[in-house]
Amino acid sequence: MHPFEDLTVRDGTVGIHWFGQSSFALKDAAGTIIQVDPYFPRERPAERYVHSRSPLHEASLHTDFILLTHNHGDHTCIESINRIRSAYPNVRFVGPEESIQAIHEAGVSTAQTRIIHSGKTEKTGSMNAHAVWAKPPDGLPEDEINPPDVTHLGYVLEAGNARVYISGDPVNTFGDHEELLQPVRQLKPDIGLLTTHPDEGEFPFFEGSAKIASALSLKAAVPAHYSCFVRRNYNPTKWASHLSGVDPLIIPYNQSVIYSVNQR
Repeated sequence: MHPFEDLTVRDGTVGIHWFGQSSFALKDAAGTIIQVDPYFPRERPAERYVHSRSPLHEASLHTDFILLTHNHGDHTCIESINRIRSAYPNVRFVGPEESIQAIHEAGVSTAQTRIIHSGKTEKTGSMNAHAVWAKPPDGLPEDEINPPDVTHLGYVLEAGNARVYISGDPVNTFGDHEELLQPVRQLKPDIGLLTTHPDEGEFPFFEGSAKIASALSLKAAVPAHYSCFVRRNYNPTKWASHLSGVDPLIIPYNQSVIYSVNQR
């Protein structure tokens, strides 16, 4: 059994485990466990991966739902999904059309899946997953950003009184566009799990990530999308230095925290 299963989560709090990259597990007071974008390949050549061993043996962590943000290999990982559903055949999946199609092709039953669209909500056990855009489907021509290759979603996960914003892989200039920020802001997230990078233009830079956190009035923010690939690694303390009025929560690699909505 994984230690996250034994984590005591009370009303007004949410358990968060970070496995590196954008892979998280979340647990609410009712005990529902959701994995987000599980990515645990076993073959990890040193020139590509920061860590030589996978952070999770999939069978060790009971999982009720898997939430997928988009159909890229490090977010919809068929290898990891197959091992999870082999260990937990009742696990259910929520994600955009391309991700769900990919896991259907891998043998997942349609009875176990739900396609979700931006602006819609799916019940995930005792939690609710509200979908929002991470990258707008038409791109941002005014920023010279082309339409994305696949649907990119983010989520606000409602876990009792706690609301967690899962950014997915947002467009670089996300924080400059009220039409992207407002649907997230309306859902009143307390804490954000934010993909960022200091210089890779596909994602918000550190300054842009801080702008998103402030614009959403987050109480706390967690950096994501690092400590996995060598070429995409970064120093989270440098990211944290850009935040203003938002508490940085840097979760150690492959560790858990309990976040309370009354933490500040």
